[in-house]
Amino acid sequence: MKISSPAFADKGFIPIEYTQEGEDLSPPLVISDIPEAAKSLVLIVEDPDAPDPENPKLIFTHWIVYNLPSQPMELAAGQDISQIPGAKEGLNDRGTVGYIGPRPPIGTHRYFFKLYALNTELSFERPPQRKEILREMDGFIVGSAQIVGLYKLTA
Repeated sequence: MKISSPAFADKGFIPIEYTQEGEDLSPPLVISDIPEAAKSLVLIVEDPDAPDPENPKLIFTHWIVYNLPSQPMELAAGQDISQIPGAKEGLNDRGTVGYIGPRPPIGTHRYFFKLYALNTELSFERPPQRKEILREMDGFIVGSAQIVGLYKLTA
Protein backbone atom coordinates (compact mmCIF):
# COMPACT_ATOMS: atom_id res chain seq x y z
CA MET A 1 0.00 0.00 0.00
CA LYS A 2 1.31 3.46 -0.84
CA ILE A 3 0.45 7.09 -0.16
CA SER A 4 2.31 9.97 -1.75
CA SER A 5 1.79 13.60 -2.70
CA PRO A 6 2.73 15.44 -5.88
CA ALA A 7 3.04 18.57 -3.67
CA PHE A 8 5.86 17.35 -1.37
CA ALA A 9 8.27 14.45 -1.00
CA ASP A 10 8.30 12.13 1.99
CA LYS A 11 10.09 14.06 4.77
CA GLY A 12 10.00 17.17 2.57
CA PHE A 13 8.48 20.54 3.37
CA ILE A 14 4.75 21.07 2.80
CA PRO A 15 4.09 24.03 0.46
CA ILE A 16 2.56 27.09 2.13
CA GLU A 17 -0.80 26.83 0.27
CA TYR A 18 -1.56 23.66 2.29
CA THR A 19 -1.02 25.45 5.62
CA GLN A 20 -2.83 28.06 7.70
CA GLU A 21 -0.31 30.61 6.46
CA GLY A 22 -1.57 29.98 2.94
CA GLU A 23 -4.91 28.78 1.59
CA ASP A 24 -5.29 26.01 4.21
CA LEU A 25 -6.17 23.44 1.53
CA SER A 26 -5.61 19.75 2.10
CA PRO A 27 -2.69 18.70 -0.10
CA PRO A 28 -3.17 16.44 -3.12
CA LEU A 29 -2.63 12.78 -2.25
CA VAL A 30 -2.18 9.65 -4.37
CA ILE A 31 -3.26 6.30 -2.92
CA SER A 32 -2.22 3.05 -4.60
CA ASP A 33 -1.44 -0.65 -4.14
CA ILE A 34 -4.46 -1.32 -1.90
CA PRO A 35 -4.57 -4.81 -0.30
CA GLU A 36 -7.19 -7.14 -1.82
CA ALA A 37 -8.75 -7.77 1.60
CA ALA A 38 -9.49 -4.04 2.09
CA LYS A 39 -13.10 -2.88 2.27
CA SER A 40 -12.38 0.74 3.26
CA LEU A 41 -9.53 3.17 3.88
CA VAL A 42 -8.88 5.56 6.76
CA LEU A 43 -6.65 8.64 6.55
CA ILE A 44 -5.41 10.32 9.73
CA VAL A 45 -3.19 13.41 9.61
CA GLU A 46 -1.46 14.16 12.88
CA ASP A 47 1.36 16.22 14.38
CA PRO A 48 3.21 14.38 17.19
CA ASP A 49 5.43 17.40 17.88
CA ALA A 50 2.84 19.69 19.50
CA PRO A 51 3.34 22.19 20.88
CA ASP A 52 7.18 22.17 20.71
CA PRO A 53 9.26 19.52 18.91
CA GLU A 54 11.89 19.87 21.67
CA ASN A 55 9.25 19.07 24.31
CA PRO A 56 6.20 17.44 22.67
CA LYS A 57 3.16 17.07 24.91
CA LEU A 58 0.43 15.74 22.61
CA ILE A 59 -0.48 14.42 19.19
CA PHE A 60 -2.55 17.06 17.40
CA THR A 61 -5.05 15.65 14.90
CA HIS A 62 -5.33 17.74 11.73
CA TRP A 63 -7.69 15.58 9.65
CA ILE A 64 -9.62 12.31 9.77
CA VAL A 65 -11.24 10.72 6.74
CA TYR A 66 -12.80 7.27 6.98
CA ASN A 67 -14.72 4.85 4.75
CA LEU A 68 -12.77 5.95 1.69
CA PRO A 69 -13.32 3.40 -1.11
CA SER A 70 -10.74 0.59 -1.13
CA GLN A 71 -9.36 1.46 -4.55
CA PRO A 72 -6.48 3.46 -5.97
CA MET A 73 -7.39 7.15 -6.06
CA GLU A 74 -6.15 10.69 -6.16
CA LEU A 75 -7.45 13.21 -3.68
CA ALA A 76 -7.22 16.68 -5.20
CA ALA A 77 -5.92 19.70 -3.30
CA GLY A 78 -8.79 20.90 -1.10
CA GLN A 79 -10.76 17.74 -1.92
CA ASP A 80 -14.44 17.90 -0.94
CA ILE A 81 -14.77 14.58 0.89
CA SER A 82 -18.59 14.67 0.59
CA GLN A 83 -18.11 14.11 -3.16
CA ILE A 84 -16.54 10.67 -2.52
CA PRO A 85 -19.28 8.01 -2.16
CA GLY A 86 -19.37 6.60 1.38
CA ALA A 87 -16.47 8.66 2.72
CA LYS A 88 -16.90 10.66 5.92
CA GLU A 89 -14.78 12.96 8.06
CA GLY A 90 -14.06 12.84 11.76
CA LEU A 91 -13.23 15.60 14.21
CA ASN A 92 -9.90 17.37 14.17
CA ASP A 93 -8.44 18.62 17.45
CA ARG A 94 -10.15 21.98 17.03
CA GLY A 95 -13.39 20.05 17.45
CA THR A 96 -14.50 20.68 13.87
CA VAL A 97 -14.90 18.42 10.84
CA GLY A 98 -12.39 18.89 8.04
CA TYR A 99 -8.75 19.61 7.35
CA ILE A 100 -6.64 22.00 9.42
CA GLY A 101 -3.32 22.87 7.84
CA PRO A 102 -0.04 23.19 9.71
CA ARG A 103 0.70 26.24 11.84
CA PRO A 104 3.28 25.12 14.39
CA PRO A 105 3.80 27.57 17.27
CA ILE A 106 7.55 26.88 17.43
CA GLY A 107 10.13 24.97 15.41
CA THR A 108 9.77 22.52 12.54
CA HIS A 109 6.96 20.01 13.05
CA ARG A 110 6.33 16.66 11.36
CA TYR A 111 2.91 15.95 9.86
CA PHE A 112 2.14 12.26 9.42
CA PHE A 113 -0.39 11.38 6.70
CA LYS A 114 -1.26 7.85 7.86
CA LEU A 115 -3.32 5.60 5.61
CA TYR A 116 -4.92 2.40 6.85
CA ALA A 117 -6.68 -0.34 4.88
CA LEU A 118 -9.46 -2.05 6.84
CA ASN A 119 -11.34 -5.26 6.09
CA THR A 120 -14.53 -3.54 7.25
CA GLU A 121 -16.30 -0.19 7.10
CA LEU A 122 -16.71 1.98 10.18
CA SER A 123 -19.99 3.31 11.53
CA PHE A 124 -20.44 6.20 13.94
CA GLU A 125 -23.51 8.11 15.15
CA ARG A 126 -21.57 11.40 14.99
CA PRO A 127 -18.18 12.51 13.66
CA PRO A 128 -15.60 10.54 15.67
CA GLN A 129 -12.44 11.73 17.38
CA ARG A 130 -9.06 10.12 16.71
CA LYS A 131 -9.22 7.86 19.78
CA GLU A 132 -12.64 6.53 18.68
CA ILE A 133 -11.40 5.82 15.15
CA LEU A 134 -8.32 4.02 16.45
CA ARG A 135 -10.41 1.93 18.85
CA GLU A 136 -12.87 0.88 16.11
CA MET A 137 -10.04 0.08 13.64
CA ASP A 138 -8.33 -2.26 16.10
CA GLY A 139 -8.27 -5.81 14.72
CA PHE A 140 -9.42 -4.77 11.23
CA ILE A 141 -6.21 -3.28 9.75
CA VAL A 142 -4.95 -5.23 6.70
CA GLY A 143 -2.39 -2.68 5.51
CA SER A 144 -0.91 0.72 6.20
CA ALA A 145 1.31 3.38 4.68
CA GLN A 146 2.37 6.91 5.50
CA ILE A 147 4.04 10.01 4.17
CA VAL A 148 5.56 12.66 6.42
CA GLY A 149 5.58 16.35 5.61
CA LEU A 150 7.48 19.04 7.48
CA TYR A 151 6.52 22.62 8.18
CA LYS A 152 7.94 25.65 9.99
CA LEU A 153 6.29 29.07 10.10
CA THR A 154 7.68 31.46 7.52
CA ALA A 155 7.10 34.63 9.56
